[in-house]
Amino acid sequence: MDDRAPKPATAARIYDYYLGGIHNFPADREAARQGIAVYPFARAGAQANRAFLGRAVRTLAEAGVRQFLDLGSGLPTRGNVHEIAQAVAADARVVYVDIDPEAVAEGQQLLDGNPYATAIRADLREPRTVLDHPEVRRLLDPDAPTGLLMAAVLHFVPDDNQAYAVVEQFVGALRPGSYLVVSHAAAESFDPPTQRAYRQPTATPAASRTRAGVTRFFAGLELLEPGVVGLHEWHVEQDEQPPAQDTHGPGGWVGVARKP
Repeated sequence: MDDRAPKPATAARIYDYYLGGIHNFPADREAARQGIAVYPFARAGAQANRAFLGRAVRTLAEAGVRQFLDLGSGLPTRGNVHEIAQAVAADARVVYVDIDPEAVAEGQQLLDGNPYATAIRADLREPRTVLDHPEVRRLLDPDAPTGLLMAAVLHFVPDDNQAYAVVEQFVGALRPGSYLVVSHAAAESFDPPTQRAYRQPTATPAASRTRAGVTRFFAGLELLEPGVVGLHEWHVEQDEQPPAQDTHGPGGWVGVARKP
């Protein structure tokens, strides 16, 4: 990427930097370094979140889910949802949704020639707009179970009323047998100084939530074991090496639930 371009920091590119990606600019790297200065395990947390998403998608695909709606998908990186799902079932369908036009453009380039996956630009705070999008209607069957993925995105909807309403509307539109996957910054880890360090270099508002607050997103759904747990506690595989326990607690809360 052209480092001379005067690009402001964005959440998608900061996350890309944490994951070791190349789709980031100086402002993103500086914002990421500021975050790491306050929260030293930010990079490890981002990588753990990506690993959780991969495990969750594989779990759902192995359970028979053949279509996924990935909200706030960010920039393409290693271990994308379509790669994991299509490794289980070649015809698994994925729609990536992001508000960042660059993330969507990168996604569309990556998916060129893949008939079962696409990326669209939309705001997850407008569920009906997302669900009525022509590409969503083309690829996802409303009468089939869907994996609704909201990984590391709901903390960018800081208003509680809006955040819970958005999840309720999306889940309400899915048929029984669908699943909700959530990962979310933990208020138990991100104290006010940490949150201010994130907000200052970016224009994206964010708010962490407690374990109880994240559990509330799964109201009316059947949580898969082990329930809402820390980033490194959801079906961690033997070859994964979770970081040593640190004073920042879980970093994030994660969970997967089925719509009865």
